[in-house]
Amino acid sequence: MVPKMSRGYLRKVIEKVSLSLEAPYNELLDRLPLETIVNVDETGHKENGDKFWTWVFRAELYVLFKIDKSRGSKVLIDVLGKEFNGVLGCDYFSAYRKYMKDFSVSIQFCIAHLIRDIRFLTTLTDPETKAYGQKLLSEVKNMFKVIHDRDSMPPRTFMTALENAKQKITKAALNDVPSRMNKKGKEEKREAQNMANRFRRHGKAYFEFITTPGIGPTNNVAEQAIRFVVIDRHVTQGTRSVKGRQSNERLWTVIATCSLQGRSAFNFILESVKAYFHDQPAPSLLFDSS
Repeated sequence: MVPKMSRGYLRKVIEKVSLSLEAPYNELLDRLPLETIVNVDETGHKENGDKFWTWVFRAELYVLFKIDKSRGSKVLIDVLGKEFNGVLGCDYFSAYRKYMKDFSVSIQFCIAHLIRDIRFLTTLTDPETKAYGQKLLSEVKNMFKVIHDRDSMPPRTFMTALENAKQKITKAALNDVPSRMNKKGKEEKREAQNMANRFRRHGKAYFEFITTPGIGPTNNVAEQAIRFVVIDRHVTQGTRSVKGRQSNERLWTVIATCSLQGRSAFNFILESVKAYFHDQPAPSLLFDSS
């Protein structure tokens, strides 16, 4: 027979586990500003019916989650600081653009998201805008063909092909952009103009991956890391307190990081709890290749 367990007792157990994971979590939190590459994404979170946001920070060998009331650049400042010197992989959300602008941070905007926005242009009824989108989409697809053929090319040939693809995309985005003003002086083909303006302002940030080893052209690694949290959100219906929020942050961080490193999350939590009750140093989530 399975013994019954009250919700209050379960809450206390989880709280003890959370306390045992505080040091390993904070160790990663302190390490993040020093990373050369970090991918970031965010998704909604509920706490007592209020809107919060779960942020994921994906480094090469670990993952960290942070739940915050803000979806703005404040969170990026809190976690990465104002002097982050690495490359940030992310989507085109305004918080990342503000962080980039305010602190001159190098960014790799997700080209997968860009493709979705370009595809939207190809669905519009205006023939010129549609043709503009199709031409731009074709050049982006050509670049991905180059990426997929990487193994069949010498490194120098591959880099030259990537640079050529970049130039063709930029040319397609900025040349012959559809435009027509109405009698009130308002742009009627604003979708195409918005896309061109995006490349004028942030075009370089779509091609950071060409010169930065380790960063990909998409933000898939962060999106994949946050996927199981979305499932957890549907099951648990969110959190109810600051302690519950902290427990989620720490447990999700351990589960995702151990999965990435090929370690047992259960064993790590067990070691952490033992260390906590014996007043010993907690184990580390920083990967030790030795």
